[in-house]
Amino acid sequence: MADWRRDIEVTDQVALDHGLTPEEYESIQRHLGRVPTIEELGVFSVMWSEHCSYKSSRVHLGRLPQSGPSVLQGPGENAGAVDIGGGMAAVFKIESHNHPSFIEPYQGAATGVGGILRDVFTMGARPVANLNSLRFGAADHEKTPFLLGGVVAGIGGYGNSVGVATVGGEGSFDAGYDGNILVNAFTLGVAPADRIFRAVASGCGNPVLYVGSKTGRDGIHGASLLASAEFKEESEQMKPTVQVGDPFTENLLIEACLEVLTGDDIVAIQDMGAAGLTSSSVEMASRGKVGIRIDLDLIPLRDETLTPYEMLLSESQERMLLVAHKGREEKLAEVFSRWGLDCVVIGEVIEEELFEALYRGQTVASIPVGAVTDDAPRYERPIAAPAERPARFDATTVSVPEDLGGMLVRLLASPNLCSRRWVYEQYDCYVGADTVVGPGGDAAVVRVGAIGGALAMTTDCNSRYVELDPYIGTQHAVAEAVRNVAVTGAKPLAVSDCLNFGNPEKPEVMWQFSRAIDGMGEACRVFEAPVISGNVSFYNDTRGDSIPPTPVVALVGLIEDAGRTATAGLCEAGHVVYLLGCGEAELEGSEYLYVSAGLTGDRPPAIDLDEEKRTSALCQRLIADGVVGTAHDVADGGLAVALAEMCMLGERVGCRIELSGGGRPDVELFGESGARILVATAPESEQTVVDAAREAGVRAVRLGDVRGERLVISVAASERGEARPLLDVAIAELREGWESTLPAIAERSSGSS
Repeated sequence: MADWRRDIEVTDQVALDHGLTPEEYESIQRHLGRVPTIEELGVFSVMWSEHCSYKSSRVHLGRLPQSGPSVLQGPGENAGAVDIGGGMAAVFKIESHNHPSFIEPYQGAATGVGGILRDVFTMGARPVANLNSLRFGAADHEKTPFLLGGVVAGIGGYGNSVGVATVGGEGSFDAGYDGNILVNAFTLGVAPADRIFRAVASGCGNPVLYVGSKTGRDGIHGASLLASAEFKEESEQMKPTVQVGDPFTENLLIEACLEVLTGDDIVAIQDMGAAGLTSSSVEMASRGKVGIRIDLDLIPLRDETLTPYEMLLSESQERMLLVAHKGREEKLAEVFSRWGLDCVVIGEVIEEELFEALYRGQTVASIPVGAVTDDAPRYERPIAAPAERPARFDATTVSVPEDLGGMLVRLLASPNLCSRRWVYEQYDCYVGADTVVGPGGDAAVVRVGAIGGALAMTTDCNSRYVELDPYIGTQHAVAEAVRNVAVTGAKPLAVSDCLNFGNPEKPEVMWQFSRAIDGMGEACRVFEAPVISGNVSFYNDTRGDSIPPTPVVALVGLIEDAGRTATAGLCEAGHVVYLLGCGEAELEGSEYLYVSAGLTGDRPPAIDLDEEKRTSALCQRLIADGVVGTAHDVADGGLAVALAEMCMLGERVGCRIELSGGGRPDVELFGESGARILVATAPESEQTVVDAAREAGVRAVRLGDVRGERLVISVAASERGEARPLLDVAIAELREGWESTLPAIAERSSGSS
């Protein structure tokens, strides 16, 4: 029999190879009072990694609002939970799977979905909806088609097979992601509010159970070396660190776990996610101020040659760790066996706060629990704003297009504004039969039968805005998310964030991160939407180049009456279109400026959070009162793009719009800002809209009406002449370019890798 220890001597170099700094390795030896075993070094390397310990972000995250009247569980658990009334809770979280998805897009994206699902049903919630937020490199980059196709197929392949609806998401293309794409996965579940489970071990002598799939070598060091370091030349060869998922086993695991969680046999439960058996053991022990002892000889294995080091660090998928009440082991094993899953007692809770791992009668790891959790490094990284550059943007250098209709067609066909139908048609959006509003609009909506209401959800971030100004740009991300749920009729409840940034050892990256935290904190306080869960993803760098800062906001809102929701598509000829809000369109930061001139400008549009709140609240109230059934926020691409989208998302009807004029027509049509929402209402309800807006202190401007099969936008007639047309385009022409772009990009994937 081979020597399972493999004769590895732990040295300074071995510690460096595990991603530990010399100072961290010295600290480990002080904690233990000796040189660690190779297994202990592995445990420290994963638990002290950026991905698991948040050692560069913890000092900043506390500035986010994390509590509120409806919050049942805030950050620190597998997922967050909020009360939604009727004795029910919404449980949700968003998390990154970026580096694995760049290396192996199908499995990286698929296991991202599987992992976030486990974070939610671990809390005792049945998953009901998935979202995603995706960032790819430039549309014309040679690798983009391959990555796009693989990621979308992975999300669909796992989500469709596991039986949870993928109801929406968002994504964009930018050369800043050429070497480091982003794949952020979100899951929403529902549970009885009094049956939220936590991962807090307790009860000395209580058994520790391993349930689910067998352990293999996939994913080893995924957290420490793949998710907590920059990409280098050799990083793309790290496919063994990418996990392999099995959605059919995950489906069985969901049902088995939810069944046992209906009883009183379980003390604590946690997903074996990043860092696998190690993190699930020590985190449950740490929360309960107890210890855990496990016997690695009892671990179900796919390969009997696995060493104890590999067992501790494997990130094989579809596995859970449970602490049960003593004497309930056989009952639990019967349930999991009925679902065709392993359920094995592998250890017990102990009084001394140690993590102990035994193998073949020897202790291979004996570590104080606090050493790998509470005492993990906590860094206040240097922060420095990038060198201030002189203002370079001059609007006068950008000429107004002669053919504004042609520019609208061009904008709608651009990769960042085109239809995402090619993506979401690969997803099962309606499995479970609770989807009220599916993908394609502003936010998705799922029915919660137990309360007679529904939940709206969205993911949002304009990384161009954030790169120009992290503070204001992140506020825009929160505000747009609020608008997106408001236009379905929902009030914002809470946020889960996925903070994707570059190397935290760069002072300018930490400046971006710190400013984004402050911007998010202020915006969430204004909207009374605390941050209850989330994820930080640092080291999104390739060969020294950082990605654009991308703090993705996932927001969930509540609709009290599931029968009172709105959609973005215009359906009723004769309805009147109003613009709510007083956001002032600007060229800087706009998609139009980039598409037409290749420029970004020097700053994002200004933002007024109070105006954003009033505008969104007004829209939500008009929908709840049954006055408005069609609403759409004005965001990327400006007013003309939003109007075109409403026409194309509806019943192939057009509209005729008159603007007041007075400024540059391209700014009026394509400039961007916050605090603007389009609504359509029946003529007899016009006065109700006007009166409600006046009462709310929100500007409401009548733009025109729904009719014909063309989008016609004119400048209102002056005293000396007739209305001046700006553009007049058939909806069919707009749709052609809008829907053809993504399929064309994907078709280039043949031969790309």
